[in-house]
Amino acid sequence: MNPVYILLIVVAYFLVLILISRSTSGRGDNQSFFVGNRQSPWYVVAFGMIGASLSGVTFISVPGWVESSQFSYMQMVLGYVPGYMVIAFVLLPLYYRLKLTSIYTYLQNRFGQSSYKTGASYFLLSRLIGAAFRLYLVAMVFQIVFDMLDIGFPFWLTVCITILLIWLYTFRGGIKTIIWTDTLQTAFMLISVGISVYAISEALDIGGIKMIETVSNSEYGQIFFFDDGNDSRYFFKQFFAGMFITITMTGLDQDMMQKNLSCRNLKDAQKNMVSFSIVLVFVNLLFLALGALLYMYAESTGMQIPEKADQLFPMLALGGYLGLGVGVFFILGLIAAAYSSADSALTALTTSYSIDILEVDKKPEKNAVSIRRRVHIYMSIALIIIILIFKAIDNDSVIAQLFTAAGYTYGPLLGMYAFGLFTKLGVKDRFVPIVCILSPILSFVLDYWSADLFGGYEIGFEILIINGVITFLGLLILNSGGSNLSFK
Repeated sequence: MNPVYILLIVVAYFLVLILISRSTSGRGDNQSFFVGNRQSPWYVVAFGMIGASLSGVTFISVPGWVESSQFSYMQMVLGYVPGYMVIAFVLLPLYYRLKLTSIYTYLQNRFGQSSYKTGASYFLLSRLIGAAFRLYLVAMVFQIVFDMLDIGFPFWLTVCITILLIWLYTFRGGIKTIIWTDTLQTAFMLISVGISVYAISEALDIGGIKMIETVSNSEYGQIFFFDDGNDSRYFFKQFFAGMFITITMTGLDQDMMQKNLSCRNLKDAQKNMVSFSIVLVFVNLLFLALGALLYMYAESTGMQIPEKADQLFPMLALGGYLGLGVGVFFILGLIAAAYSSADSALTALTTSYSIDILEVDKKPEKNAVSIRRRVHIYMSIALIIIILIFKAIDNDSVIAQLFTAAGYTYGPLLGMYAFGLFTKLGVKDRFVPIVCILSPILSFVLDYWSADLFGGYEIGFEILIINGVITFLGLLILNSGGSNLSFK
């Protein structure tokens, strides 16, 4: 695909986002930025969250997984549903009852200041690394385009442009703007996948019901795996991992919960969560169907499948195999998937640091807005620095390990919230940070030696559950003998 077209598409796309920002940002006060004045329509939030829950990595990687793991990923997706129900009917009532802006304020109410700062710090660390990882991939795509156009931009400048684009349409309206930009970005992503599925099925002459039958009966169509407990695709491992990943990485994540807290009331937020969880199952099924069709198309044409599975979708979409329209919407879908998760991450990072670390909610509004705007800039700069560090490392496996390591930090959040919700015990608050540091370390050791310790059994996604259990047990040891419950 001509790189000039790609550049024009990107420019037009971001002009639309900036126009949306100008029309939705309102006064630009902190209530608008943090919780959208709690006036967001639940159905708009639900639709936009589809894009936010999927990243540019997912957009390319999920179809690529099909060759090695068939449709086993659906087992994890099915586990998402009960996880979202826990969020809807356990966590959201708590957040709305306490009228939280940052969800980590709960930890202060329940345990104390040290626990509160620890939970917020783990979120900030996780989201900074996660958002930087996703934006690093986007910046690499932009750099390829600039190089093809012989513009001569150095990578650091490409990264700055990548972050600046987000800052331009989020700095004023924050979550109020993102609710609407995520809706547009989700639409582009789903249209991209839908057009790709249609184009490939037409090329293979298997449209409509025939396509569904062909995919489900293919070598890629197996969903359930019950035979081998040591297999990473084993049903119960993936199902429960999906459930707890959802609870932690959505329900205990300021980024995802900030959108829910912008709804008008608890009932609307619950409708948003329930409908979103159901739609997400079919969206992921569509991604997997696309993956099967990509491999079937490659086999039918005799083309050589790239060594890295992630490259198959981009190669077919941008290589002219499926027509210009697929290429155009692939670029739009990729940018939408990457930015719909990254822009909300920047807003959530700004919110959490402002509320949890600087406590701007206790300051006069004029000063609070000024502080929040400075934090927004600092977080943007932090993302730039981390992306440039990734580039300096220049090792895909090391960067992937850093991204994985960030996931370990959700385990302590799971353990703290579980202990707070399901016991009435108090803790020695000043020692909680020690437990939350030791828990991921012990989890890593168990993960590393699992095959030797457990007769060949290798820990997979369930490491999150193990991490949470270790934190829970650590807090139990720190039991102060009484309750710290300071809310009703």
